[in-house]
Amino acid sequence: MKNSQITFGIGRACTNPDMPVSLAGYFNVRMWDRILDDLEVRVLVMEKGGQRVALIQYDLITIPTTLYDFILEAIQQEFGQIFTPGNMIICATHSHTAPEVRLSNPGSSKEYYPLAAKQALEALKQALANMQKGTLWGTLTRDARFIFNRRYWMKDGTVVTNPGKGNPDIVRPEGEIDPEIPMLVIQKDGRPYVVVPSIVNHTDTIGGCGVSSDWPGFLRRNIEAKLAPGAMLLPLVGCEGNINHFDVNSKANQTCYEEAERIGNGYAETIAKALNDLEPVSFERIRTCHDTVTAGIRQLTEAEIAEARAVMDRYPDISISRDSAQDLTSEDLARKTPFALKYFAARLLEMLDDKEPRQFLLTGFELGNLFIASMPSEPFTEHGLRIRKTCFPNHLCLITALANGTGGTKVNGGYIPNTWNYGRGGYETTPRSNPFAANTGELLVAAWQKMAAVL
Repeated sequence: MKNSQITFGIGRACTNPDMPVSLAGYFNVRMWDRILDDLEVRVLVMEKGGQRVALIQYDLITIPTTLYDFILEAIQQEFGQIFTPGNMIICATHSHTAPEVRLSNPGSSKEYYPLAAKQALEALKQALANMQKGTLWGTLTRDARFIFNRRYWMKDGTVVTNPGKGNPDIVRPEGEIDPEIPMLVIQKDGRPYVVVPSIVNHTDTIGGCGVSSDWPGFLRRNIEAKLAPGAMLLPLVGCEGNINHFDVNSKANQTCYEEAERIGNGYAETIAKALNDLEPVSFERIRTCHDTVTAGIRQLTEAEIAEARAVMDRYPDISISRDSAQDLTSEDLARKTPFALKYFAARLLEMLDDKEPRQFLLTGFELGNLFIASMPSEPFTEHGLRIRKTCFPNHLCLITALANGTGGTKVNGGYIPNTWNYGRGGYETTPRSNPFAANTGELLVAAWQKMAAVL
């Protein structure tokens, strides 16, 4: 067990908002009005062989580049250069009931940034002040009960995102799911003490205006209650851009707090069982890799531009302000309601002035046959499968999406589809939801392939 030894520290701090701010993830402003359960920032610091790395996770919709830069500057002012983009990943759980941190979106608040940074520093100080010895373990489990590819081929030959429960025109899902859950576990005194699973699923089960960490919070609290006092679970969210929890064949209400509880506790059952099937991980040192990937902007065709302008002219009297979007959902786009059509047309035309290339920070940690890989924004699940199965076929590879920025200070993030998803339909490929060039996912996977080759 000597080669499985690792030095680690953990810390956490509450990140509930204390100022007026909208919750993120929908088209309309949703100013928070109550706390359903606490948001956190969690920190795991690991060290071996002279290399130290940090994993920092927030219960937020994403980590936009503006917030990433703000937190990085705060950490380096406090601790110097011991943490850099090369040995630190800052990621999010994608909660849609957490503060809006994308500053160009209505309802966001720059006042939340100092709170987020302050609490990250507190959690990081806790971790560094309590570095301790443990042993590293890993396992791979599986749970397909709660995940569905949300893009469906329809009878008319198009693809629709979230076409609605029981829609008789659904033919089949467009793409894959990834039910595998790779897990990193650090044991202390012979018992699991830090649990890091990577789960591919969207984090949007509640709605409304109550602050919540959604199903990852239920998962975390359930597992931590079974572990020793002070233990921590960090629920990494994998490449879930075309995945969610909606079962179109079920009539159950799947947008409520109880649904978050059902999913979180369901995943907890699976992970608790997997803790009985751990294998030790032997390694001499932690190795890191880091790269910056430059991608283009979303290319707009003349046909797309002409269609958007025609839609704007067709509905001159429809207001598309955020205040008018109280009931707008992805299903409205599927039904092609006038509001949804005009809203998405306006977002497309706004992109005509966007000329800045996208730059993505990729960071990876290798611990023996375990590997943690960051991905930006919301990649489709096929990208995650290619990284795990092709780039790192000999590793137990955990992916954390929604990490290390969104491609630029003026970019809020968005979906990263496969090239073949374009031209079929669905809102993930629309310019409003996807400000990236069509080959962005392929460039990111290629970068991981290159880094894997030299490890």
